[in-house]
Amino acid sequence: MVLIFEISIIYLNMIIFSKVYFKDFLRSFGIFFIVCIGYYLNVVSKTDGHYVYVLDDAYIHLAMAKKFALYEVWGVTKYHFSSTSSSPLFTFLLSILIKVFGDEDSLPLFFNAIIGLGVVFILTRYFSGIFYQAKYVVTAVLFTLFFSVLHLQVLSGMEHVFHVFLFVLNIFCLSNLKNRASVFGFYFSLLLMGLVRFESMFYFVILALVFALLKKWKEALAIILVGFIPIAVFCYFNELHSGYLFPNSVVVKGTKFNFDSGILPQLKVIFLDNFLLNTSFYKIGLFPVIMSLIFIIRDRKGKRISEIIQDNFLLIILSLLMICHTMFADLKGFFRYEAYILAGFSMALIPRVKGFFVDFKNYIIREKFVSGLIIMNLLLLMYKSFAAHLMLDNGGKNIYEQQIQSARFLHSYYNDSKVVANDIGAITYYTDIQLLDIAGLASKETIPFNEGKRRPDKCFEEFLTQYTIDNRYDIAVIYDEWLQGHIPKNWQKAATLSISNPVAVSKDRVSVYSINKDDLHALKENIRKFSWNKNVKVVIID
Repeated sequence: MVLIFEISIIYLNMIIFSKVYFKDFLRSFGIFFIVCIGYYLNVVSKTDGHYVYVLDDAYIHLAMAKKFALYEVWGVTKYHFSSTSSSPLFTFLLSILIKVFGDEDSLPLFFNAIIGLGVVFILTRYFSGIFYQAKYVVTAVLFTLFFSVLHLQVLSGMEHVFHVFLFVLNIFCLSNLKNRASVFGFYFSLLLMGLVRFESMFYFVILALVFALLKKWKEALAIILVGFIPIAVFCYFNELHSGYLFPNSVVVKGTKFNFDSGILPQLKVIFLDNFLLNTSFYKIGLFPVIMSLIFIIRDRKGKRISEIIQDNFLLIILSLLMICHTMFADLKGFFRYEAYILAGFSMALIPRVKGFFVDFKNYIIREKFVSGLIIMNLLLLMYKSFAAHLMLDNGGKNIYEQQIQSARFLHSYYNDSKVVANDIGAITYYTDIQLLDIAGLASKETIPFNEGKRRPDKCFEEFLTQYTIDNRYDIAVIYDEWLQGHIPKNWQKAATLSISNPVAVSKDRVSVYSINKDDLHALKENIRKFSWNKNVKVVIID
């Protein structure tokens, strides 16, 4: 509740002191809102009138928030702790909303809409200090929103809009640290940011390093303390319950660097595979970084290093952040992980290319190379918007036909049974199953077989065979391909469930297995009797 109060105060202050910007805000938000509403209605029209999120991950947050609100268990099931959420603060806030408003799966959507409103407002205030005409302010705001694909983030029902909000608030306050309100906003956003996305740690370190280079030691130390203390507290809590410092998703998917194994192979993964050979970096981060380098190099003449750093503060930080994020985090996932960096780049670069907006013809004559890079970024915006369109057009439909239908089936016949699965969001939110997650996100028992992007092998097969027998699991609902031929021999396939045009799911076919061979016939009969969505092709294995 304290957090909600503080955010309300920030919004109130923005409104009181920013009436002059309100029309620009309404124009920007109006256009953005129309786009979001259009895609919302499109999803609803394909999912029997009920909005379905475009990624199953949204239901992981909902499942954990529901279990914490109703059973005080931090996990996707009510039976035991599982550190499945990669955004503990976002999940915790959802649990508060569930406590207040009841168990509604639309809560993340409403939360994102309100936070998205804040993003548009902050961007409007920021760009109003750069442009004097409303049309340029609105253009800059809309470019930033769609360059970071924020409409997809809002409709995904996940934490990335909140992350973008805290990041743009931080940059907005950083641009004016001369008043107390800005200082408060700067450190308050840092305090929350790390618990919304752990990639924020890169930002904390780089920001503190650049302040240290400017010999601003107090600010550097304050940034490290404010940013990392909440993370340290969570890591301590998490390690007590799971044996790992970070959430399972970070442990399983994150890039690791340690001295237990060869350093050269790890450096090869970090610098070659994740960075130099990473096509996503070239599609998303390369051109903003090149533009930043150009402006930094141009600005070096006749200046000391400290002056160059001071005058290009944001460009240096964001370029290093983009590179670190690429090497150690992830650029995949429909532009959601890097959305905060792209919003930051827009805030840093648009003031440097102001002439492109205000005096387009003269600017492209004067700045041919920079104009070419701007056009490349505009083409990337179009590419990302098209990719987001494909996701928003069929993503919710995919999740509805695969994950939601699987959840409905389990709720009808196996609501409190022991189930093995890989996509775990909807099936844990809509049921009370006991879960073994083969991907390791919700089951620490399987983390050693997934850690460091390890591939399934004979050891994993033997573990699954023995573990599911010893603990008397009932059925498995999995993608066969995820186990790469290492499906336990005692599991008996009952059916396959197929959908068409997959864009938001890993595979188009889910297999249902009976782990207890005595229940195979009953499982097949349950699959036959269940009223599946008409777009799901059900094949019973004879």
